[in-house]
Amino acid sequence: MLQLDCYQEQNGMNGTSSIFIQSNCYVSLFLPTASFERVQTKTIKDCQDPLWNETFTFRIQKAVKNVLELMVHDEDNCFLDDHLLTILFDVSKIQLGETICLTFPLDPKIQEELEVEFRLETNPVPLEKIVTNGVLVSREISCLEVQVDMEKMKKEPTDKSLTFTVQGSCEETENFSLSSAMHSTDPVVFHYVKYQQSVLEIDSSKKLYTTCFPTPCGNANTEEKVCFTLPLDPVSIKKEVPIDKNKTIDLNMKVQDWPRGLDVRLGYELCMEEKILVQKRKRLAAATLKKVLCLEQDLEDHEVPVVAVMSTGGGARAFTALHGNLFGLQKLNLLDCLTYISGSSGSTWALSNLYENANWSQEDLSGAIAEARKHMTECERNVFCLENLKEYNKALEQREKEGYKTCITDLWGLFIDKTLGNGKPNCTLSGQKLALNHGQNPLPIYMILNTRDKYSLSEFKEWMEFTPYEVGLLKYGAYIRSEDFGSKFFMGRMMKKVPESGICYMKGLWSNIFSYNLLDAWQGRDVPGESCWHRNTRDSISNIEERPPQPLTPYQLDTYLVAPACEFSKFLREVLTKSLTSEIYNFIQGLQLNDGYLDNKNFEIWKDTIFDTLPNNLTTTSEYLSLVDTAAYIDVSYPPLMRPERKVDIIVHLNYSSGSQNLSLLRASQYFAKQGIPFPKIDLGNVQDKDLKECYVFEDAEDSRAPIVVFFPLINDSFRKYKAPGVKRSPWELKEGEVDVISPLSPYGLQNLRYTEEEFDKLVELTSYNIQNNKNMIHWALQRAVERKQKK
Repeated sequence: MLQLDCYQEQNGMNGTSSIFIQSNCYVSLFLPTASFERVQTKTIKDCQDPLWNETFTFRIQKAVKNVLELMVHDEDNCFLDDHLLTILFDVSKIQLGETICLTFPLDPKIQEELEVEFRLETNPVPLEKIVTNGVLVSREISCLEVQVDMEKMKKEPTDKSLTFTVQGSCEETENFSLSSAMHSTDPVVFHYVKYQQSVLEIDSSKKLYTTCFPTPCGNANTEEKVCFTLPLDPVSIKKEVPIDKNKTIDLNMKVQDWPRGLDVRLGYELCMEEKILVQKRKRLAAATLKKVLCLEQDLEDHEVPVVAVMSTGGGARAFTALHGNLFGLQKLNLLDCLTYISGSSGSTWALSNLYENANWSQEDLSGAIAEARKHMTECERNVFCLENLKEYNKALEQREKEGYKTCITDLWGLFIDKTLGNGKPNCTLSGQKLALNHGQNPLPIYMILNTRDKYSLSEFKEWMEFTPYEVGLLKYGAYIRSEDFGSKFFMGRMMKKVPESGICYMKGLWSNIFSYNLLDAWQGRDVPGESCWHRNTRDSISNIEERPPQPLTPYQLDTYLVAPACEFSKFLREVLTKSLTSEIYNFIQGLQLNDGYLDNKNFEIWKDTIFDTLPNNLTTTSEYLSLVDTAAYIDVSYPPLMRPERKVDIIVHLNYSSGSQNLSLLRASQYFAKQGIPFPKIDLGNVQDKDLKECYVFEDAEDSRAPIVVFFPLINDSFRKYKAPGVKRSPWELKEGEVDVISPLSPYGLQNLRYTEEEFDKLVELTSYNIQNNKNMIHWALQRAVERKQKK
């Protein structure tokens, strides 16, 4: 049990300019891991050194990271918001049984400070059962049912409506019509954290009645407030609640434990289905490598390298070129060596089409390429004709009925599927498991970013992966079944099942071209580092030291002072960061951060946001995920392949990005170096696109944990003179080797979703040729990977 006494705010320099001098100050406290109620002191009028001397109590769970927010306000502030400053204090600095008075500097220049006394005592409650992966914590849940006593309602009918609210619960707010209650016996239900101090608010439009539970505050009654304590154990209580001046209703309230198990998998290890698939692919790869590399002996299980293809975005160019690259790998008999294929943006369109055929990599890819060619060259010009618009509208209405928030990204997905899809409307991501049941194909991984409203991608982003088995956030080690993506979750439990999205909507989600904002665009053009637009439009956060300094304890966070940006800066940032993101129910909503989350090695390699040391602001507090295309940050799909659990030895980088062909690889290399993730150093000097070779191999000879990268930029080099490896073009065939993939006038620009048959064929032939022409380099990389595995 944590007890706080807010004592005094002091200004030690009389006559010095201060925003607190002669102000009407009060302090509000917020500890979301203990209670979602914001409590506050009384307001001290026109006082330079306000003295409150008020006590507040919180019941805390020591296994989670408890960060107290002490917010200083001025009731008469002339601005729209009276919030002046916030202190963020890690409660783990207070030792059990300790009483200590701490002083927090608010403005060191004028010796302005806040004094707070802390006491941490043992609370005699049952030990809470928690589940954790070292980063996220799932806690016990209670269920509150509220039902109107119908006998009294029949005698005294009313047409009033009530609004029930439990802040921090899964349901948050429920509206209840007393007139309709005559015909319904369903209770109002809330699910909330059992050991939190929760508050039931009942609003009858005129007055607010509050029931606090489970707090040790005792019973109290006032004209406008009913407050009583509910025990942690299951209990049923009847209470009379006034709804009007001369009218009351009886509420039957029942609190009970809700012991449902977790539907979110908390763990960084691979799921069992993926482990089984990897073993099947290893057996297939071992036989293939022995044949391709002309090995004398069979490879042992631990000697078989894990090989992955990493494809980038690039719209229709990526869709077409990926078909060609995979065709080239098939002609070299190398598809069976692959364990993973990752994609983002346009390359996901090709992958999702391929995996509708359960045996695509075992069949001649010329069939799939012919199908893609048909879609690309016969692209419907009337996709937005009246008939199709009606079809889209009907589909979006149905999606909304199913429980999704629809947006332009969904319409984009319908458009992509209409133009480039295989015309199978019932296909889903989980349905792609059929292509994996016998290990016949590599595991597809689709990549996306979770973002935060009003923040740029350089400030906040989290890598998210999709496979036919699971959808997960890499940083948190939290995964759900792919068929459950889009459903509503709370504290790791599924609360509302929503039908799985069709693959058409997933295509729109994975390639959200509407997700770019001005702040990210300007950052991309700026020199490395943070731009002034970032610095000058967000809250100011600085480290402070409380006095007396507290002894270091494991996992403790620094104390921060947050000064909110002015209203104009907030408005400017809102404009600069405005983008259209896909909003999907957040499957880690309600989960809390483990006390040692920041030092967890699995979290550490992916922490790269300004909120990582501010647990109250991380994704667990959001109802929705805000998802955007990875190309808005770095146009790669590397991150899921860099998970240590996947142990990828070779990554074949297939690049389709617009602009510089080596930029995405260079940026990925810089990002992984910053994160401390093993990756080979990329040294291409100042090589221009026109001077790039068809293939490069990069290896970190000193760190075997770093994968070997085989890089294929999208360029046209020897294909101009050779129609096949070693086969020169005749003079009248030279024109067929003219494929413009880099100039501003290239037909393969991002804006083009339709190619002529000749343009499609040339791009497929070029990308297939580039793979085949560099067979020796691929073989060298495979041989090198085998040797590295044998030395371990």
